[in-house]
Formats: sequence, structure tokens, C-alpha cells
Amino acid sequence: MKNFIIRTITGIIFVAAIVASFLRPEAMVLLFSIVTGLTIWEFTGLVNQRADVTVNRFISTVAGVYLFYAMTYYCSDIYAGVAKSVVFIPYLVTIVYLLVAELYLKQQDPIQDWAYTMLAQMYIALPFSLLNVLAFNATNNGLVAFNPILPLSVFVFLWVNDSGAYCVGSLIGKHKIFPRISPAKSWEGSIGGAVFVLAAAYAISYFIDQNMLTMPEWLGLGLVVVVFGTWGDLVESLFKRTLGIKDSGDILPGHGGMLDRFDSSLLAIPAAVIYLYTLSLF
Repeated sequence: MKNFIIRTITGIIFVAAIVASFLRPEAMVLLFSIVTGLTIWEFTGLVNQRADVTVNRFISTVAGVYLFYAMTYYCSDIYAGVAKSVVFIPYLVTIVYLLVAELYLKQQDPIQDWAYTMLAQMYIALPFSLLNVLAFNATNNGLVAFNPILPLSVFVFLWVNDSGAYCVGSLIGKHKIFPRISPAKSWEGSIGGAVFVLAAAYAISYFIDQNMLTMPEWLGLGLVVVVFGTWGDLVESLFKRTLGIKDSGDILPGHGGMLDRFDSSLLAIPAAVIYLYTLSLF
């Protein structure tokens, strides 16, 4: 009972913090830059426990946070007319350094160091950075405006999917999706979660201006988030199973670590960006 109360309180604070952050662009940028840094720090700490693996936690974390801020600068059009792509040069220099440094560190298995270093950037830093692509959109007059609806909707769909899948799966879940990786996930739960998300997407389309997305497009976004959010959860489960751990950390009482809380979003965010970009082509 005590653990349930702690988990509930933490969950409420977690959701409230994310929702509140989208009220102001500065708050969103600050919160998710911190989330990016904490998640990379947690990830690199976990992989460094493996034999013959030594990832530079500090530089990897700084690089990931810098990528987030660089993407914010690039997407928010703060200084129109300036060659904004220049902001990525320090990040590229850092990545080159992390690769070249292995030549001089004389590690037992530098390939593993390279692989885990780049995985931290591709698996964590890049997806969080793409939140800026969802949050900053061009207006009809050519300017860029902060719009929290799309990034917030991704998180809402993920939360609805998790809650719906848990409720339906607990009641009627029998057929497991990936028993080798995540024994608790069932097809019945996943389908139930998807139905709840489609209902949420329909409700959003009813209240949001159709100039943003039409109702079918909202439903499509909901399905994309469901599929890739589920895969994201399974990817992190495979990661933890490979390392032989139950939780990625304990920074969030009752919920585990940062990876445990944001695992679904790490695939759902890039998938949402690809989906919305594809819509813009037609």
C-alpha cells in the first residue's frame, strides 16, 4: 500500500511537471534538457558496469544536452538570417573527440566504448532533441511560433496507452506479445490501449483547430505513437534484461529511473516527427 501511494504521488508530480513545462517554451526547453542529461548519465552509468566498457559519462552527457539546445536554437528561429547550422559544429567536434580519444586510452575493447557512446546520442539525445521539431512550427506569415499541442499530445497518447493497456491487460490479457522480453505485455492489453488512444485522438481533433491536423491525421498520429511507444518500451526491456537489472535507476520513487519513465517516448517522438513530416509532403 505504501509503495502504491508513493508511486501515485510520483506519477502525479511527473505528469504535472511535463504538462506545466509546455505552457512556456523556456520551461519546456529547461525541463527536457535536464531530462536529456539525467537520462544519458543514467544510461552511461549502467553500461559502464559491463566488463571492458568505459564510456566518458561527463562528455557524453554534455554533448547530449548541447545537442538538445542546438536543436532548440535551430528550430525556434531565434536569429533569422544567421547561418544557424553552425550551432551544430561544437557537437560534431565533441563526437569526433569521443571517437579519436579511444586511440589513446588503450581500452580493452574500444569498439564497445564507441558503440555505447554513439548509442547514448542516437537512442537518447536525438529523440529528445526532436521535441523541438514538434514544438516550434512555422506560421502563415513566415515566422516560427511555439506550439505545445503536438509534443504534449505525444505524451498524452503514451500515458493513455499505458493506462489502457494495463487495465485491459490485467482483466483479459492472455496472449503475450514478447514473453522472452516482457512477460507482462499482452496483445489484448495493447489493443485495448490503442482503442483508448484512438478515443483520445478523436477527442483532441474535436477541440483543436482542423488547420493543424484533421481528424484522420490525429487518429494516424495516435496509432503511430501506440506502435512505436510499445516498441520503445520493449527495447528498454531488452536493454535491462541484457544487463540483468529490474529498473534502470531509482531517481523516481516507485517508478524507477529516467529510462523507465521515458522509454516509450524515445521511439515515439522520432516516429511522430517522421509521420508529421510525411503528411506535410502531400
